Amino acid sequence: MCGIIGVLAQRNVVPLLIDGLRRLEYRGYDSAGIAVSAAGGELRRERVVGKVECLAARLGVSPIDGHTGIAHTRWATHGRPTASNAHPHACGPIAVVHNGIIENHAQLRDRQRELGYEFESETDTEVIVHEIHRHMQSGLDLLGAVRATVADLRGAYALAVIDANAPERLIGVRCGSPLVIGIGTGEAYLASDLFALMGLAGKFIVLEEGDVADVRREQVAIYDHDGKPVDRGSMTPQLSAETVDRGGYRHYMLKEIHDQPAAIQATLHGWLGESGINGAVLGERAVSLLQRVRNVHFVGCGTSFHAGLLGRYWVELLAGVPCAVEVASEFRHRTLVVPPDTLLVAISQSGETADTLGALRLARNYLGTLAICNVPDSALTRAADCTLHTRAGREIGVASTKAYITQLTALLLLALLMGRQRGLDPAVQAELVGQLAALPSRIEQVLALNARFESLAAGFAQKHHALFLGRGSMLPVAMEGALKLKEISYIHAEAYPAGELKHGPLALVDEDMPVVAVAPNNILLDKLLSNLHEVRARGGELFVFADQDCNLRTAPGMRVIQLPRSHDVLAPIVYTVPLQLLAYHVAVLKGADVDQPRNLAKSVTVE
Repeated sequence: MCGIIGVLAQRNVVPLLIDGLRRLEYRGYDSAGIAVSAAGGELRRERVVGKVECLAARLGVSPIDGHTGIAHTRWATHGRPTASNAHPHACGPIAVVHNGIIENHAQLRDRQRELGYEFESETDTEVIVHEIHRHMQSGLDLLGAVRATVADLRGAYALAVIDANAPERLIGVRCGSPLVIGIGTGEAYLASDLFALMGLAGKFIVLEEGDVADVRREQVAIYDHDGKPVDRGSMTPQLSAETVDRGGYRHYMLKEIHDQPAAIQATLHGWLGESGINGAVLGERAVSLLQRVRNVHFVGCGTSFHAGLLGRYWVELLAGVPCAVEVASEFRHRTLVVPPDTLLVAISQSGETADTLGALRLARNYLGTLAICNVPDSALTRAADCTLHTRAGREIGVASTKAYITQLTALLLLALLMGRQRGLDPAVQAELVGQLAALPSRIEQVLALNARFESLAAGFAQKHHALFLGRGSMLPVAMEGALKLKEISYIHAEAYPAGELKHGPLALVDEDMPVVAVAPNNILLDKLLSNLHEVRARGGELFVFADQDCNLRTAPGMRVIQLPRSHDVLAPIVYTVPLQLLAYHVAVLKGADVDQPRNLAKSVTVE
């Protein structure tokens, strides 16, 4: 979970590398580094602990320059965040930056030590640069040495490699982690993410699994896993500075929360017709596949797993199709029993999540696979049989908000389409289509209550634990709310079905344990209220997000925040937003780094 970038140019590449790292910092921000091929064939390197701005400050004091370079922003896996563990790693004139994990690094390290190589870091990456150096010592050129090294590596990784003695070339490798090539005017680039190259490259080439690229300023040669030359084509995406602008908001996360009505509207585009759901948006192949489905398996990680839990609720409610939901990292490492005609639905914001990709690649006994993803050209969308695109736009904040809300929107559309294919009452379908059309304005009504949510933050800022409760379709909402609070405020938070309180969690409740409950006016409300009485009887402090039609009012030990009336099926989407804002305001009050919370990264490309 790191960001890598490389640049070949006829100008000093250091400012370009630093700007690219700033755009990649969502992938890791515990250390950063840069290496350039300087005049006279010298390799110049600088590494720091901390964020990219720390590296920029160091370079301001001790500048370096060169026309070829690589840079890296790190999320630590092997080895603590230290300068010696920061990338790039070097051996002689060769330097490497790496995103991923080398699983057989210990064996390679032992062999290299026997050959006399010394190690300065605790990382798995350093074995790569030593291995490349070893092969070059045997007579191979840079490309040949990288290809020979890759043959010995096990794991998932993307690499960018330079040799100060060959400053005209930059080698890139993709194996399980994303890597793109950018083509500019007389310049060429490599990066984990095309947004790192915004404003530089006019065209992009997305490397595929197993590709090795020999990049030069005027030409690019790509070789597949078998060493055969291949043409991957190019793309010209529409990028702009506004894509990564905060738009006057204090944090990206707050902007992205307020982007949600527009993101929902974009995801709904083309789906809602006068006669109901328009399945043609998915394509004929996907519609035909869905008609044959008798079971569904959802897989995802973190927030995407919570989306799958709601997807199960909707698919079973509206289509009558049995569903299972599993964390992708567990799904892929156990014996699978796959019922006949089962669809595997893989949910990922980035489309690069290693465990979700791994789960999709295990789908040998499934009827078919469907990706729900926010990045059209990601590894996930290319690997799946068909894709339901969310259209959240660029999400910079590490804690997902608008990407999650559009996943929920897409899952409800999927459930409605499957329901229509299986005889869902046209009146029910028409009602839900109308509710979906009104959803963006309903979210705007909730956002207008932001000051009320902010007023709750003081009740959490000095606490160390919190409990979130929900029933039915509101349980995943509570789970996502707890995840948001722990992600960005560092308060330990857990979510439980409200009915499970008396089976254990009630032992934790006291005046120091704030309890958050989501309470729409549905058939489970009375049962939920009984659970809330259990909390009040034990001195717990309640924060209840309730439908304005409920008879719940603020009382001693209980704050009630009324929300606009919502349709039962869509209420989980509406009730997600207040919990996002609550977490945001608590984090701000605590002085936490909202957009880049400690120990986390946006795109989880390691297992």
